Amino acid sequence: MTALPGRFIMRCQTLGFTRPFVTRTDRFANQNESLQNFVGQGFHGSMDWLETALSRRAHPNNMWPQARSVISLGMNYGPAEDPLANLQQPELATISVYARNRDYHEVMKGRLKEAAGLLANDLSADVKVFVDTAPLMEKPIAQLAGLGWQGKHTNLVSREYGSWLFLGTILTDAELTPDAPETDHCGNCRACLDICPTDAFPGPYKLDARKCISYLTIEHDGPVDEKLRSKMGNRIYGCDDCLAVCPWNKFAQQAAEQKLAARDDLKAPKLAELAALSEADFRQKFAGSPIKRIGAARFKRNVLYAIGNSGLKIYLTILKDFTNDPDPVIAEAANWAVEQIKKAGQKTRS
Repeated sequence: MTALPGRFIMRCQTLGFTRPFVTRTDRFANQNESLQNFVGQGFHGSMDWLETALSRRAHPNNMWPQARSVISLGMNYGPAEDPLANLQQPELATISVYARNRDYHEVMKGRLKEAAGLLANDLSADVKVFVDTAPLMEKPIAQLAGLGWQGKHTNLVSREYGSWLFLGTILTDAELTPDAPETDHCGNCRACLDICPTDAFPGPYKLDARKCISYLTIEHDGPVDEKLRSKMGNRIYGCDDCLAVCPWNKFAQQAAEQKLAARDDLKAPKLAELAALSEADFRQKFAGSPIKRIGAARFKRNVLYAIGNSGLKIYLTILKDFTNDPDPVIAEAANWAVEQIKKAGQKTRS
């Protein structure tokens, strides 16, 4: 067994990562059964890539048979302000904390490669790096390595960093000394389960993506079920509710990396201004942002749902421009929003 080189550990932290945590591939239990259960119940929704890569995702050695050790690293993206503050202001949009600036894949990938290159040089080892772009179970790996544990909301929680962590993984054929696994520290807490607006958790440690607002606003194409869209509020990209209420966030820190700190124009954007974006405007505004990948049409759909949920009559003029949109999903969203605002007006009068 070989300990991690000291300069590698120091370089990881200089690059903005947590200290590196290590586990071995022979300690990783095959996740095939749990993955099959998740997919078998349809909890993955339309994310077909989960199903097609099921066997490769079940164990790190299915990705790379020569891997002997796995290094798990986190990068903190803790917000400077209350991530749920906008939910009470219907004229504003709420964007998930992680998407308020640069795409974290771009921020982390190069730095992870630099750190891995240093490790490969010092240990004369082969390495491969991953940042949420391959069929690899980053969260179970991170728990086994000791970085944190998967909470009842299925996301990673750290006693030192709270819930706001991006994960990066390095596979290597070097035989490294492993860290102790982290244990579950959720106890009897149900805060993350109880706050979910759409009841997306069938039980602790289980997520039905088909009801998750993050899935609905980012992954789901086409119209959203009307029973769910009315619960989306003004969340137009992602949802942080279950992360934000975690008690372990009392130890969370504000993100030090400026590329992950929220842009001023995305902290509390106005729905009216977002609705007015042309496709070219959308591409320009969200260049380098993870929001860009959902496309202007899906983004506009989400904004129109939020406008409908606002119940504010001031938006009726804006909506008129979209009720006959050539995109049937946008047109339907606009007409639904009009009806929601009219219903809200009737309730006010009564």
